[in-house]
Order: sequence, then C-alpha cells, then structure tokens
Amino acid sequence: MVSLDEAVTARLKRGSKHFEVLVEPEGALAYKRGEDVSLEDILAVETIFEDANRGDRAAESDILNAFETTDPFQIAAVILKSGELQLTAEQRKRMLEEKKKKVIYTISRNAINPQTKAPHPPARIEKAMEEAKVHIDPLKSVDQLVNITMKAIRPLIPIRFEEVNVAVKIPPEYAPKAYGDISKIGNITKEEWQRDGSWIAVVRIPAGVQTDFYALINHLTKGEAQTKLL
Repeated sequence: MVSLDEAVTARLKRGSKHFEVLVEPEGALAYKRGEDVSLEDILAVETIFEDANRGDRAAESDILNAFETTDPFQIAAVILKSGELQLTAEQRKRMLEEKKKKVIYTISRNAINPQTKAPHPPARIEKAMEEAKVHIDPLKSVDQLVNITMKAIRPLIPIRFEEVNVAVKIPPEYAPKAYGDISKIGNITKEEWQRDGSWIAVVRIPAGVQTDFYALINHLTKGEAQTKLL
C-alpha cells in the first residue's frame, strides 16, 4: 500500500452521502484509464471515509446502502471509476511535469531526424512541444501522449520513430558478460558464437539510443569490439 503522505482523495457522491478513499494519484489515474493496476497498490488504507481530511469514517449502514458491500476494494473500484480524484495544484503540477519528462524521454529514445539519421536531444523535443503548445492530459497514458506529441511537433521538426540494425563482434574475453548487457538494450535478431569464443550478432535498437549503445559496447569491451550500422 501507498504512504499516506503521498495519498490523495478519491470522492463519490451517492444520494446525499459522500464516500472517499485515500489513493496513490498516478495509480489511481491509471486505474481510471482502464489500465491493469492492482487496487492493493493504490489504496493507502482499507477504509471508506465520509470525510478523509477529518478522518471521519462513513457509517457501515450508509456504505451497505450505497454499494451493497463493505469490501473496501470493491468500493474503491467504484469510487475510482465513477468518482472524482482530488489533486492539489502542487500535486497536479508535479504529476504533469513527471509525465512530460516521460514523454520527452520516450520520444528522444525512439525517434530520429530522418534527414541526418541522428537522434533529437531532449531539449529540442521539449522546445518543439512548447512551440506546438502540446497539452499534457493527466488522464491520458504516456503512450497516448507520445502519439499526440509526435503529431503536433512533426510540422516543426523533422522527426520519426525508427529502429536500426547494428552488427557487433565481441572478443571472447568480453563476450559472456556483454551478451547479457546488450540483450537488455536491444533485440538480438541474429547471433553466432565463433570457435575462438568471440560473439557476432545483429542487434536491433531504437534509433535514438545509438550513441548510448556504442558507448555501452566500448565500455564492455574496452574499445576492442567491432560495430557496423547496417
């Protein structure tokens, strides 16, 4: 369960009664969007309140009349789906900034300038978002916001999502460890172990992480690996 310090109030009115639960804001928003999120990871306490700020619990009779159950998770599900999430201005601002950073990171990692084949720096993407007046909607997922942002900034900067194939040859003394680390950053589409223990592979990676990929290869092999962009 989430810390009370991080929790916000989700509220629903049934008849003349108010029912509230304390929830983690990001998880609650994801749940409202229909994402597969466990309520156990969202609820701060398994209590249904009449007024969470004052700590006043809802009467059990009122809960039964309104929800036909006293199960806090079933009730929380209804409140989250049909009710309102109460965010302070500071909480909303912080959440929007965090979501904006995730959108920028995702685009900078996966997109390139098709004219130069080089990735766009995060600062350039952020500037284009500001010029295009991209609105970060807290109720939308990062994937949805990435699609919205890409459509908005394409008229301003040359950009597209792309993957590239890189051939690598790792010397035998580095191959076992390098294999595991490389598989975490890209998709190994072809591979072959040589008789001397060296490893040859074709790795498919997001175009935006080429610089990071080459830096990783050099770090793992002390600059002794061979790479070729296919």
